[in-house]
Amino acid sequence: MLWKQAAGGDRAAYGELYRRHAEAVWNYAYRLTGSWTSAEDLTSSTFLTAWQKLSELMLVNSSARPWLFAVVSNLARHEYRRLGRFSRLLTRIPLNDTVRDHADDVVDAADAEGRLRVVLDAVSQLPKGERRAVELCLLGELSTAEAAEVLRIAEVSVRARISRARGKLRVLLRDAGMGIDTAAFEEGR
Repeated sequence: MLWKQAAGGDRAAYGELYRRHAEAVWNYAYRLTGSWTSAEDLTSSTFLTAWQKLSELMLVNSSARPWLFAVVSNLARHEYRRLGRFSRLLTRIPLNDTVRDHADDVVDAADAEGRLRVVLDAVSQLPKGERRAVELCLLGELSTAEAAEVLRIAEVSVRARISRARGKLRVLLRDAGMGIDTAAFEEGR
């Protein structure tokens, strides 16, 4: 009902929708990016996109959350590609002779965002179908039924993709030397 009111131009209804979904969208964006500031930017961009496309919004089981998560995923992928281009450009710039302080390396190594980035890099190496299922179900905490509707595939296919992805993630994280308990990728977590 609120989405219909918001699509009709009711700003108060849209504000209520924002209040209901903003935290979940931010959490999902954080899980995708590993960065607080990127998550804030993606949340803002997602709700701007939602406002602009209210008439196109697809509800899944009377919820816009799966659609909002799909928007976040698309925006995060675009940002990831942009940052990759920026990083490649930086490699062309000559480095100075400044020696990095060891304390900075210790802080960086202990940083939880760094660990999350390793996991996200591993997720980015998965085939597209498995990556999308992982993003929606494991990172976004959508049910397999909701993810199936968003991806427009059978629920059993989502489960199969997640199962294959878990096996690949265990190997990728082990090969990356991550001290992560890969049991977190097991069924039910």
